Amino acid sequence: MAYNKLIDHTLLKADAKYEDVQKLCEEARQFDFMSVCVNPHFISTCKKLLKGSDVKVCTVIGFPLGQTLTSVKIYETEQAIKAGADEIDMVINISNLKAGRDDLIKEEIAGIKRACDGRILKVIIETCLLTDEEKERVCRIAVSAGADFVKTSTGFSTGGATEADVSLMRKVVGPHIGVKASGGVRSLEDVEKMVKAGATRIGTSGGVKIMSGEQLAPGKY
Repeated sequence: MAYNKLIDHTLLKADAKYEDVQKLCEEARQFDFMSVCVNPHFISTCKKLLKGSDVKVCTVIGFPLGQTLTSVKIYETEQAIKAGADEIDMVINISNLKAGRDDLIKEEIAGIKRACDGRILKVIIETCLLTDEEKERVCRIAVSAGADFVKTSTGFSTGGATEADVSLMRKVVGPHIGVKASGGVRSLEDVEKMVKAGATRIGTSGGVKIMSGEQLAPGKY
């Protein structure tokens, strides 16, 4: 199986340089990845660099903590779309989930989905901070709010994707929306395990090495 079209080639470091983003886009073109995933600041740059290719530009909203106001997340999404984003990865408000404020989470996801104006929305639930019950609950909320994907992790918290979490998320959402495994995917073997568990998208900064059959050193990807 060709895994390149499952990969969101990712660069979300705070100190990312323009030359790093240029390299990211060159690699994405070379390997024909599904998308590059960058902070909103770099959307327009990536759009220009990827012109003429079918590589999408994905960006993150409320990243990485999910604690900005819903109105701000919606505005950020609107501006990201105007800048050229093709896909949106948003972070839920975990505090609301822990407090049982499911209505607020659903309202926020639905509002951001409307702001996406038909574009793909992935909902980052940050599995490493949740109980299994919370993972199941937020996955159901995401489905009911119209999300296109649920995503394991930001890659900036205490842990990344696990086979168990991907399997649980797939079981809850069923076959109708995507599951993105992100954080700690370091080898082709990891990708294969995540896909077998139910992932339909992989977020990693190590896409080139993965496609080349290399093993990445431990870290956040």
